[in-house]
Parts: sequence; C-alpha cells; structure tokens
Amino acid sequence: MASTVFDSTLFRDMFGTAEMREIFSDEALVGRYLETEAALARAQARMGVVPTDAAEAIDAASRSITINYDRLRRETENVGYPILPLVHQLSDAAGEAGRYVHWGATTQDIMDTANVLQLRAALKIVARDLRELRRILAAMARKYRDTPMAGRTHLQQALPVTFGYKAAVWLSSIDRHIERVDQALPRILLGEFSGAAGTLASIGARGLEMQKLFCEELGLHQPPITWHVARDGIAEAVTLLGLITGTLGKIASDTMMMSATEFGEVSEPFAPGRGASSTMPQKRNPISSELMLAAAKAVRQHVAAMLDGMIHDFERATGPWHLEWVSLPESFLLTASSLANAKFMLAGLVVHESHMRANLDLTHGLIVAEAVMMAAAPKLGRQHAHDVVYDACRTAIERGGNLADILAGVPEIVDALGGKDAIRHHCDPANYLGLCGEMVDRVIAENP
Repeated sequence: MASTVFDSTLFRDMFGTAEMREIFSDEALVGRYLETEAALARAQARMGVVPTDAAEAIDAASRSITINYDRLRRETENVGYPILPLVHQLSDAAGEAGRYVHWGATTQDIMDTANVLQLRAALKIVARDLRELRRILAAMARKYRDTPMAGRTHLQQALPVTFGYKAAVWLSSIDRHIERVDQALPRILLGEFSGAAGTLASIGARGLEMQKLFCEELGLHQPPITWHVARDGIAEAVTLLGLITGTLGKIASDTMMMSATEFGEVSEPFAPGRGASSTMPQKRNPISSELMLAAAKAVRQHVAAMLDGMIHDFERATGPWHLEWVSLPESFLLTASSLANAKFMLAGLVVHESHMRANLDLTHGLIVAEAVMMAAAPKLGRQHAHDVVYDACRTAIERGGNLADILAGVPEIVDALGGKDAIRHHCDPANYLGLCGEMVDRVIAENP
C-alpha cells in the first residue's frame, strides 16, 4: 500500500507526473546503476585493463539481467547501500566475466554517477517545460499588452499597470530560470569514478585516463577532482528547483488573489467538476494554483535539507549523503507537478477584462492621484502639488465623490493642468500606464 502522496494512487498525479516518476523509479535507478557498471567495464576494456570479451559480457548482462528485487532489498537493508548486493547479481549474470565487475570502483562512484544520469534526464524535462511555459506567457503578455488593471502594493491599489505587464514580469523570471538551467548543466553533469577515498589508488598511474574514458562512455564531464564530499553540484540542482517553484508559487499566489470573488479578474480554466465543492455548487476553486503553491513550500524545505547535506565529514560522510536520496526525487516530482499545473492553468486562464476595468474605477480616480500631482508639479512645484492633491484625495475618501470632480473645483490645479478636460484626462487610469507596453515588448523580444 502506498504511504506518501508521491506513490499514492489518489494523489500521485497531483504531486508529480508519470514522466518524472519513471526517471526516479526503483527500476530506472537500478537500470542507471547497471548502465554505470557496464560503462566502467567498457572504459576499462578500451585501456586493456579488462578483457574485451569480459566487458562485452558484462555489458550484455547489464541489459538482459532479471533483478531479484526481494533479494536486493533484503541485502540493501543489511549492507546499507544497494551497490554491493547489485554487483553480486550482475557478477552472477555475467558468468566468468563477473570477476571484472566493479573493478577499482567504490559504491559512491556508482551511486553518484547514476544520480547524475537521473539529473540529466530530469533537468531535460524541466528545461522543456520551462520553454513551453515561456511560449504560453509570451503569448499572454502580447495579447494583454495594453489591457489596464490595478497595480497593487501592500494589497492596496497603487498605480495602473497592464495585465500584459504582469505576465511579462512572470515571464522574465522564467527566462532567467531557462538560462540558469543551461548554465548549471556543466557543473552538475559530472561523472564520478575515484575509488575508496577518491584518490584512484586502486587503479594506479592511468587512473585519470580511465576516469576520462568512463565519463566519455556516459556522455558526462570529467571532474577536475573527486566530488564524493563536495556536493555543491547536487545541491545546486535542487536549489534551481527551489527558484523555479518559487516563481511558480508567486504566479499561483497572484492568480488565486485575482480569482477571489471580490477581485474577479481571472479564473482558472473550466473543466467539469474541477475545483468543485462538496456542498457549495457555485464554487470553482483554483486547484492548479493551490498545488503550485504547495509545491513551492515543499521544495523550499528540500533546498534547506540539501544545503545542510553539503556538510560532509572528511573524505566520506557519515549520514548527510542520505538526505539526497530523499530530497532529489521528491524535489523533481514536485517541480514537475508545478510546471504541469502552470502550463495547464496559464494556457487556459480566463481573463475578465471588464472586471479589471471596474476595479480600476473602484477608487473613483484615486489610483491616479500621482498622475495629477506630477502633471501639476512643473507649475506648482512637486511638494506643493503633492499637498494640494493630497487634500483633494482626503476629501474624496472622507466625503465620497470622484477625484476629477473635486480637483476641478481647485483653481490652482485647473490652472496648472490647463483646464478641466486635462484634469479628466489625467484622472483616467488608462492614460497613466507608464512604459508597461515598452517593457512587455523588451521581455518578449529577448527570446522570441
């Protein structure tokens, strides 16, 4: 029976994806161990350390072996690591060539390299999804480039922005994440073959050459030195996921707030029954956003664990390494879920432009008080213009009424702006959008 959301029949597709689960499944992980052992044998055969026919037999056995998982589990629990038990089974399957399995390697060499192979496959999915999300957000920013809405600071209306501007802000973070993933790959995708204490003493003078060939066999970079206890590359991978899910959590938070009844500016895509309440037929809860926010909070904890897990003692750690076994798969599953929900939600987001405009008018012009102040400042001086408009705002707040009408009764503002029509122009939020449109264009143009 499943005991966590990651393997639960009920919840697993809410907290992961089938594609990412496959990468981190037991079968796939053991397959990576076998792939790594076979690559080592092939590299050693290229150097003449292992007979070519033995390497071929090991390689064939790694592909055809039927693993006894019950035996592997029992022996792993006893040893504490799965590699020695797996080597027993692979050696048996390879027959006479089995004597050359795992030649000169240590358990962590195989496990670290297998994890890097998993990371390569997992980050490929993450990078793909980020690029798909970029296309969705770019289209949204372009479509709503000039759609005015209330910009909010401290949960209060501040100045007008456009919805395209908001989408472009989201998009700019996604662009940086794409760049971060691309830049991080050379630091993360390092092979590991260094022997017991990382010195390659069991191989001798040609150890670095063997390490190079081993990495070539797997398409990984050769490290400049052993990284058994230098875990920054693995920690960087999960920290990247923390940044990505953090951005998605921000998008989710904005979407949920704008979906609130009192805002009514957007709605998540409609699907029959999605987000429904068991008692309130009218409900349409922002489920995708809720899952994105949960993922951000959960991955953040894994980032902390991975940073803590960097503190290894001496040349082989006594415990911190095991944190990676927990945090790596869960972080990638949560990130995959968040990206999948973001793509679904944003691709079908319903934008209520009329509600955005209605919310802009809630304050009867107060949201553009700065526009009037700055327009009057050249003639009245910035501080005096501020004080006059401030008094008019207080009147509007305390007595009610439209800011433009109140300002029209202030002779020095009428004079400073050149008439009442000018006041009404400056009090229209759609006329005070700053450089929203130009900024949207710049973000879209960066990666067309």
